[in-house]
Amino acid sequence: MKHPVTLRPLRRLPLLFLVLALAAVPAGAEPALAGRGHLVLIGGGEKPADAMLKFIELSGGKDAPIVMIPTASTDADAPEFYEKLFRETFGCEKAVSLRIRSKADASRPDYVELAARARGIFFGGGDQIRITGALLGTPVGDAIARSFAHGAVVGGTSAGTACQSEVMITGEGDFSVIRTRSVETWQGLGFLPAGVVVDQHFIKRQRENRLLSVILENPSLLGVGVDEETAIWVRPDGTFQVLGKSSVMVVDAKGAAPSRQARPTGQDSLGVHDLKVHVLLPGEQFDLGSRAVLPVPPGR
Repeated sequence: MKHPVTLRPLRRLPLLFLVLALAAVPAGAEPALAGRGHLVLIGGGEKPADAMLKFIELSGGKDAPIVMIPTASTDADAPEFYEKLFRETFGCEKAVSLRIRSKADASRPDYVELAARARGIFFGGGDQIRITGALLGTPVGDAIARSFAHGAVVGGTSAGTACQSEVMITGEGDFSVIRTRSVETWQGLGFLPAGVVVDQHFIKRQRENRLLSVILENPSLLGVGVDEETAIWVRPDGTFQVLGKSSVMVVDAKGAAPSRQARPTGQDSLGVHDLKVHVLLPGEQFDLGSRAVLPVPPGR
């Protein structure tokens, strides 16, 4: 059994991230709808073609400037892997990897310029802590935030999906239980609407316990678990559509009745009554703001 990891407090987002988020929200709009870009977030495993094609379409097509961020991976050939994927498989000749391993790398002027010009930014898989540790509070991180606020699409897979919520599940903890302080969270990039926490490889790796632990300990959050070979296409209005082959689970404790029982370890057992759980299939839609399932688009 893994040693339980204490739930870490979230640090505040860099001021520039906050200013950009507020500036992107029209007067009278829901404050959670930060930024103007779309997101296409894959749960890991094989990358579904419809999700990849949607990311490229939203970026402006095959001739659009796209940058890949392979920072989460320790594989030396990760930059080449993503360049081959986008250039050879999908014909995106202007796609380029930013070889960022540290905050120093994320301060390079040439990388800042590429991130500022990008119409698509794709985060690769690995360990999401490497992404946030290298990018938050850096010139490249700020340039990505500006691009997203001006309509660029952000995509990702696995760790590149996990890092997109403001409350980020790190992957450390004891996932065999549903208890307080059993799942480590940290500050993510925050491109998903505020109050949403996302998990990946969800059905394939049976990660219900860790998402439930986070949601029941923090019932104001909305949990979204994306399975492998599956993606959510999150639009600027805060709605998303499921793409790919499997399913997306949404866990909503708002209006439910969470309960706790104290344990000698200090990690309370968590329970709940009247919890809402939605399992969405490809083509189905959900509104993150109203926390409601939307009608299936015509022609599905």
